[in-house]
Amino acid sequence: MQHHPENDPQYKGLTVNQGISSPPVINPYLKERKKRRNFTPVEYVEQILQGNITVLSQAVTLLESQKSEHQLIAQEVIEKCLPYAGHSVRIGITGVPGAGKSTSIDAFGMHLIHDRNKKLAVLAIDPSSERSKGSILGDKTRMEEISREPQAFIRPSPSAGSLGGVARKTRETIILCEAAGFDTIFVETVGVGQSETAVHSMVDFFLLIQLAGTGDELQGIKRGIMEMADGIIVNKADGNNIDKANLAAAQYRNALHLFPLPPSGWTPKVLTYSGYYKNGITEIWDMVYQYIDFTRENGYFELRRHSQAKYWMYESINEQLKNHFYQTPEIAEELIVKEKQILNSEISSFMAAKQMLDKYFDGY
Repeated sequence: MQHHPENDPQYKGLTVNQGISSPPVINPYLKERKKRRNFTPVEYVEQILQGNITVLSQAVTLLESQKSEHQLIAQEVIEKCLPYAGHSVRIGITGVPGAGKSTSIDAFGMHLIHDRNKKLAVLAIDPSSERSKGSILGDKTRMEEISREPQAFIRPSPSAGSLGGVARKTRETIILCEAAGFDTIFVETVGVGQSETAVHSMVDFFLLIQLAGTGDELQGIKRGIMEMADGIIVNKADGNNIDKANLAAAQYRNALHLFPLPPSGWTPKVLTYSGYYKNGITEIWDMVYQYIDFTRENGYFELRRHSQAKYWMYESINEQLKNHFYQTPEIAEELIVKEKQILNSEISSFMAAKQMLDKYFDGY
């Protein structure tokens, strides 16, 4: 307490109250925050197999980390989880921006969890800022219903700096989710573009969401993406848009007849539905599981998974070779020299590339 000289007896008739003591700077009711515990790879696997979502999220964060010590732990966790993986149905979901992918995933997820008793993991590849490389992670806000479900796990990942817009470690994340007991995996892409090839190479069923009533429906028919699709669904088939959706579906069916039969032997189907009103959801999942049964019977299901495993081995080799090339100090220095020579028209781009590769390989 501060002493007030005004209270001295010599100052008659003047009194100053003592007041109250100053409150502590730190809130006494605030509990000390627990530090995140660092698990060993064995402990990570034990917790993941028990379905611990918090530890699963930490393991995925390790996967996405660029630190070498994190990568070593993450790869060991994946190796130990591999025997428990592979028992899910992996669904790739794509469509033009605004087609209603996130809203549809929300509706699909509620149907699978409540009507088909499934455990769902959603790996949403979120658009990133080209400047900061950060992600707004907005997709999760549009999956309002399943984000509250204990049987669902949503993991948004920023797309910047990754293979065609698909998070670099999405395939390994699938393995961890399967080991944690999730029997249905959704992989959502940023939109129609390069990322579809990468997603197609890690899923069992590739679902393309289209829109009707946006002008020229044929504009949505792109041969590359249509050939990859195992099923096409036309969203927003409700209200005044039902006739337009049916017309668009008929146009897509006609377009599919022009394509050769896919290696699976399955003829892709075209359905209409409303993600907002949840109409036609049951029919879509009847189609998906009909495809899964069909490809399991004719052997294509396992064949596709085997070819995907080989594809990702070669992709990993290519990625590591590329990273090692650019991270070699001598190469980084020489690249600056070559850039100047190219700009001064002293050497062609192709000859510069050949010389750089020769220099790199001569060192090994």
